[in-house]
Amino acid sequence: MNQTFMKERKILPLVLSMSLPMVISMTVNSLYNIVDSFFVAKISEEAMTALSLVYPIQNLVNAVTIGFAIGINAVIAYYLGAKQESKANDAATQGILLNFLHGILLTIGCIAVMPSFLRMFTSDQTVLQLGLRYANIVLLFSLVISMAVSFEKIFQSVGKMKVSMFSMMVGCVSNILLDPILIFGLGPAPQLGIEGAAIATGIGQVLSLAVYLLIYLFRPMGVRIQLRGFSMNKSLAVRLYSIGIPAALNMALPSVLISALNGILAAYGQAYVLVLGVYYKLQTFLYLSANGIIQGIRPLVGYNYGAKEYHRVQRIYTTSLTLIASIMAVGMVLCLLFPQTLMGLFTTNTQTLDIGATALRIISLGFIVSAVSVTASGTLEGLSQGMPSLAISLCRYIVIIIPAAFILSHVLGAVGVWYAFGISELLTALAAGLIYHSVSRRCMKI
Repeated sequence: MNQTFMKERKILPLVLSMSLPMVISMTVNSLYNIVDSFFVAKISEEAMTALSLVYPIQNLVNAVTIGFAIGINAVIAYYLGAKQESKANDAATQGILLNFLHGILLTIGCIAVMPSFLRMFTSDQTVLQLGLRYANIVLLFSLVISMAVSFEKIFQSVGKMKVSMFSMMVGCVSNILLDPILIFGLGPAPQLGIEGAAIATGIGQVLSLAVYLLIYLFRPMGVRIQLRGFSMNKSLAVRLYSIGIPAALNMALPSVLISALNGILAAYGQAYVLVLGVYYKLQTFLYLSANGIIQGIRPLVGYNYGAKEYHRVQRIYTTSLTLIASIMAVGMVLCLLFPQTLMGLFTTNTQTLDIGATALRIISLGFIVSAVSVTASGTLEGLSQGMPSLAISLCRYIVIIIPAAFILSHVLGAVGVWYAFGISELLTALAAGLIYHSVSRRCMKI
């Protein structure tokens, strides 16, 4: 199958054609996250708090599996651009096998550490038990996630973005439909409570993987997984991990950040922990949409880089930056105008609504400038530059925001944590711009 359209079509139509299917699917996915939390919040505020505390471990599973799959995506796209199809097949095969192993290890490890992890942030036995009941089911599907995201990135590497969109939407829509049925016991279904939310999530993930497998088996996509006669290639594994590990760390860092901020906010009350959890549910609607654009441009960057079309790589970067900044501007306006309405989706507690409205107004001021770090980090991954991309994420999620939140919380109270978000986004954007331009000049000699 010929992927030369990646270096022949005009940039804006190309970026839109690759990104829009992913923006749609990621928007549906973020809608699922919001709807899932909406129904869980109807159980009790303790159930919503439990979901917020489990989220970092769920994000860790996604980070490791998706991060490594990003490495698969980048290596395949580069080899296709360089006209080395056999190496692209090897990358797909070895990548699938390694991510299968990751899924097994994550299932065992995350279930084992979950009780101790939750006790770090709450002594409320109700919250603790609800968290364990949810986590012990949802984490059983880690292997399914690892396989689904591997196929997702392989399809994306050859430009099959609509396949990813369809598969993700099947999973997300089924989750949305099953949530109220299994949580509240509608029709013949038993009332399962928070366990119902976990089962609905798992069924959606299984259906998504099933779609990928069926399409892979019956509609050739240009890259083949060839297990017969295959043997592990050390140099290829090094290349996959050199991109995959930094990408995984990029995605795991929000879990570290949320856990650190939960530790700071817990001193001011569980309401602040809940607000932080709700904010991360809401912001996924924006950042997953922005990530849809990043997913669309990664194979474009990798393919054009492999084909030595360096001027096109630069234009893909600037076009994507403009699109992502526009998405973030819409998000900022919504948070400034309707903060209580947004928070009201998850709680009716007046105190929590007031805390949440203040948080959304302050945090949203950093949305637009965050487009620089998001776009630079994603483009660098497409260039197979995992470590510079990781450096940007470290600035954004660890190096700046955690010390700032700690210091400002002692000066301004809990509200200081909200101000730390904007400070971090501004300083990280400056660093990201410098890192991207330095690395791109070195890689592409421009």
